[in-house]
Amino acid sequence: MEEEKLMSKKKPAYPVSDRLNRFLERYSRTIEIPIFYEDLLRFSGSVVVYDSNDEDSLWVRVYYSEYERAEIDLSLKKVYSILISDGGDSIFQYLNVDAVDYCTFGNSKPFRIKVRNILNDNFTYFYVKKTDASRIYGLELEHMLSPYNLNYLVYKDTLIEEHIAGIPGDSFIKDFLPHCTEIEKAQLAKEFVKFNERCMIRLLGDMRSYNYVIVTTHDFDHVVYKIRAIDFDQQCYEGKLKVYRPQFFKENYQMVELVRNKLQSKSVDQYKLEERSIVAKRIKSSGNRIKRLIGACLSDNISTVENIEELKSQIYELTSDMKFKECTKMGEVLHLALDFVKRNYEDVSMKQIMEQNINIKK
Repeated sequence: MEEEKLMSKKKPAYPVSDRLNRFLERYSRTIEIPIFYEDLLRFSGSVVVYDSNDEDSLWVRVYYSEYERAEIDLSLKKVYSILISDGGDSIFQYLNVDAVDYCTFGNSKPFRIKVRNILNDNFTYFYVKKTDASRIYGLELEHMLSPYNLNYLVYKDTLIEEHIAGIPGDSFIKDFLPHCTEIEKAQLAKEFVKFNERCMIRLLGDMRSYNYVIVTTHDFDHVVYKIRAIDFDQQCYEGKLKVYRPQFFKENYQMVELVRNKLQSKSVDQYKLEERSIVAKRIKSSGNRIKRLIGACLSDNISTVENIEELKSQIYELTSDMKFKECTKMGEVLHLALDFVKRNYEDVSMKQIMEQNINIKK
């Protein structure tokens, strides 16, 4: 299906509400930083950044006038220290800002900052973006409901994100997937099913292959593959339910084919159930934190009336839960979707406990 039909052409950035800001303050996600996204836009010029195959990476390396560069470098070192370390300036002498890259592709138009330790040449990246409430909800839900923790900071209209390491999905599909063993392909198929289910449950959209990474971990006798989202712009915005299911994007066609060729339908159902169960467990273990986040989302405006009407109707068709028909905000749809998963998990667990007690009495 064509993405123009599946998704809106342009998603607006939504401001951070007072309630969401209080949430961020409570959980140490907001702190004063010395530089804003707008400051980095004052670059004097740029050059194209090419990838290892000499193809345009869609990033440009920007440079600043001499009198501004020193101040920007110092400010970026401070941001690095706040994000990664204790916020002190003792490490500045060991750091060098090697590159400031700017991406004009997509909604967020981020800056990617490369910081290198001059003593050993180890380097890391972080991103500077314009604040968007949808993106913050996406980051926080990923932190609580996925297997991964996320490190990010918000200050007024600027969002700082830690780099998520991994092989970009599109690069992996093109360059690495053809060389995977049959067992590895089956494992990747399993992970794609679980990733697909996780995105749909928490309404994270637009997971085309370049918006997630493949994370490889070398175990003692094999390589373990995991799929991890890296772009959270399309959290709870679009109206079509298919947008929240990676399987419907043409960029993921080869991953869908893996599932079709490597997994039986019973296995697919099993992995979906596993993912729903583990998300439900994470919802329960997140306690007041997720309740406060959902509370902020319930009172927030992060989508259009048309999108809300369309999405709640499609989820009702899937679940037959009448509560979805009463939703007037996207936060309500998200709340009911997560609650639906949690209630189903609790109902199944209670049924199992009752059956065990009956068997014991027998």
